[in-house]
Order: sequence, then C-alpha cells, then structure tokens
Amino acid sequence: MRFLQNYPRFLEIAYDVTHNLLRPFRRWLTRGGRVERFFVRVEKTSKGAIFNCRMCGQCVLHVTGMTCPMNCPKEMRNGPCGGVRPDGRCEIFPAKPCVWVQAWERSQHMPLYGSQMLNVLPPVNRSLHRSSAWINDFTGDAQKVPPGWLP
Repeated sequence: MRFLQNYPRFLEIAYDVTHNLLRPFRRWLTRGGRVERFFVRVEKTSKGAIFNCRMCGQCVLHVTGMTCPMNCPKEMRNGPCGGVRPDGRCEIFPAKPCVWVQAWERSQHMPLYGSQMLNVLPPVNRSLHRSSAWINDFTGDAQKVPPGWLP
C-alpha cells in the first residue's frame, strides 16, 4: 500500500474530502471513549499500511508531502537534519531515502497544501502519542504546542 505515497495529489484530495466529511460531526469527535478507540484502530490500520504511521497524534502528512516525518530516524519534525547524503539518502540508514527529500519532492505535486511545507512545525507533543490525529485536529489538541516551545 505504500505505493500510494507516490501519488500525493490523490492523497491530498482524499485528505481534504475526509476533513470536510468529518467537520459536521466534530462535536461528537472527542478524546476518550468508543469513538476515539474506533478512530485509533482505523488510523493505525490505514495510515500504518500507507505511511508507516507512528501514531504521534499530530498528523502533518498534508503539510509534509504525504510523507510521515516521524519515519526520520531522528524523528525530526522539521528537516532535513543536515545529514542528507549527496545522493538524497539518509545519513543514518544510507540504504533509505531521506524522508525530508521525499517530503519536499512530493509536496511539489500538492496544490492545496504543498506550500505549507515551508512552515516551521512545533515539536511533536508526546502526550498525544497513540491517540487519534483526526480527533486531536478537531478538538484543537493537535495545534497545542508542548510546554516551553516558542514559535
């Protein structure tokens, strides 16, 4: 299923449609309870298969070219880390392409959200780990920055 990452425009449309379909139900999308457990299962299965999702609870796929930044060995939320090899490979795992090179290349094919790739993202809020990114987005928890971080 990871081949879908090579079609960021299609995934961008799917993200936008899903976001718009869920918006009317946002008052029922709360943290804790059955609804979130359902969303966590669906996200873990679907995003795990397509993006190797790490369930950080603050999904930024639509901002990072449909490439999960948590797959960077350094878990860099903004990249690249400075250790990208001249051939675009990861400095830690030379057999793997750099997540951030992929993110940049894929973001160039995303007219709706691709320009957001230039925005600096706050560090991941570890308190949201293993929770639903969709629910966190609608409750506003995904936009909260960890204590001590200044933009």
